[in-house]
Amino acid sequence: MDCFDITSNQLITIAANFRGIFFMQNLKLKILVIGSVWPEPESSAAGTRMMQLLSFFTRANFEITFASTALRGEFSAKMQGIASEQIEMNSDSFDLFIKDLNPTYVLFDRFMVEEQFGWRVSNICPDAIKILDTEDLHCLRKSREVALKNNEIHNFDQIVQQDVALREIASILRCDLSLIISEVEIDILTRIFIIDSSLLYYLPLFTSRKELITDYEQRDGFVFIGNFLHKPNEDAVRFLKESLWPLIRKQLKVTLHIYGAYVPERVQQWHNPEQGFLIHGRAKSSQEVISKARVMLAPLRFGAGLKGKLLEAMAVGTPSVTSLIGAEGISLDLWNGFVEDDHQRFADASVKLYSDPDLWTESQEIGFEIIDERFSADDFYSEFVETMVLVATELQSRRQANFIGRMLQHHSMRSTEYMSRWIQAKNQK
Repeated sequence: MDCFDITSNQLITIAANFRGIFFMQNLKLKILVIGSVWPEPESSAAGTRMMQLLSFFTRANFEITFASTALRGEFSAKMQGIASEQIEMNSDSFDLFIKDLNPTYVLFDRFMVEEQFGWRVSNICPDAIKILDTEDLHCLRKSREVALKNNEIHNFDQIVQQDVALREIASILRCDLSLIISEVEIDILTRIFIIDSSLLYYLPLFTSRKELITDYEQRDGFVFIGNFLHKPNEDAVRFLKESLWPLIRKQLKVTLHIYGAYVPERVQQWHNPEQGFLIHGRAKSSQEVISKARVMLAPLRFGAGLKGKLLEAMAVGTPSVTSLIGAEGISLDLWNGFVEDDHQRFADASVKLYSDPDLWTESQEIGFEIIDERFSADDFYSEFVETMVLVATELQSRRQANFIGRMLQHHSMRSTEYMSRWIQAKNQK
């Protein structure tokens, strides 16, 4: 290639790759991931998300330490080749731990974790690159929940009215880079909160079509799946039980299978075989139960981020009927079934998709097309690692340009630090 044919963007990429090679070869890159919980990929999309991030870091030859204040559970993932550490909140023991580890990067799992540990990281390891994985925008999810409770039409301006927005946006601004799972949320952060796009990085959930996809005739029933610790999932099941499922059962005498971890007793009481409404609880394999169903129903009425259940349905060839919020961030122009918010239209679309083999097969193919084009891990890996390197090599200039972030790091603004120190002193007494 003639040098005069190289564009400025190509020069930047070449320079970044060169720095990346030098950086990776000459420094032993350590990353500390502080999890809000120990990941359970079979329980929630959040668990899947964390395991996907750890897979990226492993692939890039990072030396990974995963730490959490939570206790490991029965369903916590086995993390091969990753060091693990139980840490404490409001304790100087964390300071000693991170000083000894001296990580190049620290990734916080949700803004609450950054509030708890970010100031300690800045005090002890000021040159560590701080990365926030938002999972989804909590302030968006909360504002939608409030609007639903008050029977109001949600608008994006309502997001700024949430106290959680002040905390979440402050956390994003204090970090060197925030991973955002949805392009819709990128738009909200840049347009409504006026956050510089250089502080944000779009990194969605990943999936790919699975082998041994069963056809229309081999499948039976509808399915819903979701962790019941997540409020939008319980609300969706209640909505199905009270409003949508009776409309569907009038037209089809079929069964709806409800799966999900941590089912509360109030939800278990909705189990009714006579109505074809079955509460199963935790699925041993989410992929297996979704692949056996003919159609997934996901009438989510509030929430944020990406819906892992819908991506997984696409991967195993299960068409779906969902809401606008369910489809948000995945695709609105094209769907592997129907996107409906109206009660009767949702029910009619569910019956139509379930009963028409040609429409069902066409919808299945659309799902494959969506995940192939938008959610393949290989399409994101190289650019993500390059971005991690660029943030490290340009750290000081990036921080200098982020005045509001520096202001929020200032001691006079760090109320979370002093609350933590007060709790620590109280505990010692």
